[in-house]
Amino acid sequence: ESATAFSWLMSNMWLGKLDCVSPEVFHSVFEMRHPTFSKTTQQDAQEFLICVLNELHEALKKVRIQLGKRQHFAGARESRESVSETSIVTQLFEGQLSYRITCLECNTTIDRCEGFTVLSLPIPSKSVCSLQDCLQCFFQQDTLTSNNQIHCSWCGTKQDAVVKATITQAPQVIIFHLKRFEWQDKHRRKLSTSIRYPLSSLDLSPYSSSRLCEDAEYSLCAVVNHSGFLDDGHYTAFCKRSATDNWYSFDDAQITKIPKSSVQTDTAYLLFY
Repeated sequence: ESATAFSWLMSNMWLGKLDCVSPEVFHSVFEMRHPTFSKTTQQDAQEFLICVLNELHEALKKVRIQLGKRQHFAGARESRESVSETSIVTQLFEGQLSYRITCLECNTTIDRCEGFTVLSLPIPSKSVCSLQDCLQCFFQQDTLTSNNQIHCSWCGTKQDAVVKATITQAPQVIIFHLKRFEWQDKHRRKLSTSIRYPLSSLDLSPYSSSRLCEDAEYSLCAVVNHSGFLDDGHYTAFCKRSATDNWYSFDDAQITKIPKSSVQTDTAYLLFY
């Protein structure tokens, strides 16, 4: 039902018969399955986005079972099955990170892979910084100590370690979540840091495996903005129509064409490249 309601919403938007289109039907169907996103409370756009993508993936996924043969030391063969799930969501938005973890005691290294659809980036400054600063902070080497120690299979005990992430599979559309909301003591606050982000030629090669370097540049295609505070905020969006390269602002029922210079904003919360 969610996928059907979403398809109606997309069709109505692109038919262009109305000045604006309400997502009322889609939201009503979605709310029945996810009561958290009711109309009476403030919600987080990043959490809603992930929930919508998961919902559409589950509705549209195709399960593929691959049969293979495994060679045993005695020469016997045994069939094995691997199951993969794919959908238009995974084809567009899913990437993969590889975490290289090195034990600081014996230098044993292991690689762990993890899929992602949204990268949540820390904001390293309270005043002004760039998207590259946020990316460098996310991908910098980190040390695992105390409660975060790893169990080293070679040492047989828990040990301190270092971990570094790398993009091993780049998605067609990469989504960045700027972590503007953080806990300070027992209170949650919003960071109003001005973050500079490029409209084109975003280079992800410093954070990617070598085989991805040639195709690691991205162009901005949409922005979700959050203005206000935690309990009385307001979301707007900027979207680029690729056919004309024109940018548009979406503020509830008001849709207006905007110049490229207006796309850079201090209220950016989600970036789509």
